[in-house]
Amino acid sequence: MKILVMKFGGTSVGNAEALRQSATIVKKYLPQWDRVVVVVSAMSGVTDMLLKSAQSAASGDERTYQETIAELRSRQAGEIAALFYKSSRHAQLQATIDKYIEDLNAFCHSVYIIGEVTPRGLDMIASLGERMNARIFAALLNEYEVKSSAVDATELIVTDNTFQDAVPLMAETREKVKKNLGPLLEKGVTPVVTGFIGATREGITTTLGRGGSDYTASILGDCLDAAEVWTWTDVDGVMTADPRVVPDALVIPELSFNEVGELAYFGAKVLHPKTIRPIIERSIPLWVKNTFNPDFPGTRISQERASVPGKVTAVTTIKQLSLVTVEGRGMLGVPGIAARTFAAVARAGASVLMISQASSEQSICFLIPMQAVGRVIQSLEQEMALELSRCDIDRIWAQNDVVIVTVIGAGLRQTPGVSALVFGALGKAGINVIAIAQGSSEYSISLVVESGNADEAVRQIHREAILNGS
Repeated sequence: MKILVMKFGGTSVGNAEALRQSATIVKKYLPQWDRVVVVVSAMSGVTDMLLKSAQSAASGDERTYQETIAELRSRQAGEIAALFYKSSRHAQLQATIDKYIEDLNAFCHSVYIIGEVTPRGLDMIASLGERMNARIFAALLNEYEVKSSAVDATELIVTDNTFQDAVPLMAETREKVKKNLGPLLEKGVTPVVTGFIGATREGITTTLGRGGSDYTASILGDCLDAAEVWTWTDVDGVMTADPRVVPDALVIPELSFNEVGELAYFGAKVLHPKTIRPIIERSIPLWVKNTFNPDFPGTRISQERASVPGKVTAVTTIKQLSLVTVEGRGMLGVPGIAARTFAAVARAGASVLMISQASSEQSICFLIPMQAVGRVIQSLEQEMALELSRCDIDRIWAQNDVVIVTVIGAGLRQTPGVSALVFGALGKAGINVIAIAQGSSEYSISLVVESGNADEAVRQIHREAILNGS
């Protein structure tokens, strides 16, 4: 059976007009596949409203949580009326959604009385957005003569007990997917599955964390042995650079899974590698497509892309960073300095995004989020107190507000001239490079510049390495 999994993000199901467009897309492609499974997010902004109501209740702000719930009730009723005002389904669907709103009100009242909300409680409240939208979208598909049924992912995806960032238990999930989705698919029903959520073995609702709806689609693609997974969003595909910085950025026709991983790590707003891991392991192709420009091909992401290795694919940035340097002549040849340095950083609870070390071993520098720099330097000074007193380490210092600019592409390390092209572009613009890193990965070259030069650095590299070719 040739199965397609389609995921629609928040903007793709964000209001009545978007919901109609997404339903039209499902109906259009349904005849081309044996079966289609749909995954939906909450309407754009709804999850934020749900969490705001819970947090306001926990802080004792009764007025705000009640006003937020009233606003949510009004918004949902307005969208349903716009979609079903002439339909016999209107009253029943509205009653279903009202029940979810009443559940929210009851949850928030309990939180208000107790004065706190647990991660488990937040997951239950946050799940309501997807639950409501799945019912609305399934009803709309039925209006479009597509036989459909809403399915809660709590009946499909089994997770551990890590609330707010749950990990799926794939063996048990496969069994539940086969048991609960299989009969629907055999009857020709198009399931509309709630993205973002799952449940523990005991049936307690969990959420899958960042990119949760993408994760749901990926998990279902794996469990159903889908031929492809399509994620529908509000852009034409993955871009060669941030179009707000580079107006002539292009859509990338093809990417490898490894390139997507590098893009996500270095700040691009693309699919997070964790969320698509299940289909990476199964080598199931993934497409990123635009709900509002559905005839555009989009970006195909697969295990190995057909593009010529060595070509620069994209340029991206991570901003608001600090470059921390540990330096001293006494570090030369002393074992364990690097290990102690990064152990101290870990104790400060900071993540290291890039590392560069002088070959003379007289300095180590690394990039961390700027908000962590104070506690990281304090931790390093405590760890290296003896070396600082002996002047084996001269100083530990930070340069704040710097940016990592990363050039990404298949096989860059094995392609002569790419580094010259990148640094030549920066040289023409008079942009100074503070630090450089290129490891064993064949997919990226990273460099550090001052924040004031970052956007121009991206534009120059994009012009020379992508538009003019590498």
